[in-house]
Amino acid sequence: MSELPTPSLPQESGLPPLDAEGLLKLYREMVLIRRVEELAAKAYTMRKILGFCHLYIGQESVAVGAAAATPDDYWIAAYREHGHALAKGVSANAVMAELFGKATGTSLGLGGSMHIFDKDAKFMGGYGIVGGHVPLANGVGWAIKQRNEGRVCLCYFGDGAAHQGAFFEALCLAQLWKLPVVFICENNFYAMGTSIDRQSHLTDMSLRANGVGMAREQLRGFDVEHVRERVGAAAKFAREGNGPVMLEIITYRHRGHSMSDPAKYRPKGELEEYKLNSEPLALTKRRLEQDFGVSAERIAAVHQEVEAVAEEAWNFAESSPDPDPATLYDHVYAE
Repeated sequence: MSELPTPSLPQESGLPPLDAEGLLKLYREMVLIRRVEELAAKAYTMRKILGFCHLYIGQESVAVGAAAATPDDYWIAAYREHGHALAKGVSANAVMAELFGKATGTSLGLGGSMHIFDKDAKFMGGYGIVGGHVPLANGVGWAIKQRNEGRVCLCYFGDGAAHQGAFFEALCLAQLWKLPVVFICENNFYAMGTSIDRQSHLTDMSLRANGVGMAREQLRGFDVEHVRERVGAAAKFAREGNGPVMLEIITYRHRGHSMSDPAKYRPKGELEEYKLNSEPLALTKRRLEQDFGVSAERIAAVHQEVEAVAEEAWNFAESSPDPDPATLYDHVYAE
């Protein structure tokens, strides 16, 4: 039996190139995610955030680049989703309030860190079961197709989820039904504390798509412009009715798997090497300064603006009310 033919993605996304203002906007969004996550880490140590807390520090260019390519499309993510929600346009106030478990949060304080949701932003939620949300992306894709919306669904998950049975089943059905879904594996090299080469013989997760004949691509995700371009190409392919796409985006988290993880399993010097050579904020800042001539004062102003937004989010969350116990059974059923 011959191998399944695997379609190729377009070489270009059709998106216009970014000018200085466009790239500066993406830089601001990355800085905002970084600062909100740093404050979340602080709040967790102060026990203002309880339960689980998985930070997105180091991976900001993936969500921000993808958001720039798919501003009006649907997203669904796993539990490391604070950055995705912010990149998709969910307000920092609402995200921080949800982390604090307050009634003004995105899920009314009932979801917490792993279950941020915003229908208006087309952010279909974060999910706590590893790989469990991947089939749900097919449901979103099916709805898009039935309604002729012309949109796509981006489904984010980690390298650990790419070994789950639900993941393989979802890929099979998405390809069978030609659903407009872009599956994005953010490969940060560690499933909790297990390195990628100890989880799988294949270390390129995009190769999983070959078994169903799905278009696929692996890319490095540290350059926000490159992420925007390649996610844009994948979204264009799916939006035009060619079927789903599997992307593996290489990235690296700077913190542990969760706030309770000291990440002592990393080889000595690995984190420092990534911070030196593949820090997404530093790479974007350097391009703004060297290639676009953006002044240090302009970049400093972005940081000041973001600091004010992040501090406002902290104050908003801290001053917001706790959920009323009488609402415990509200929203059990869809209205």
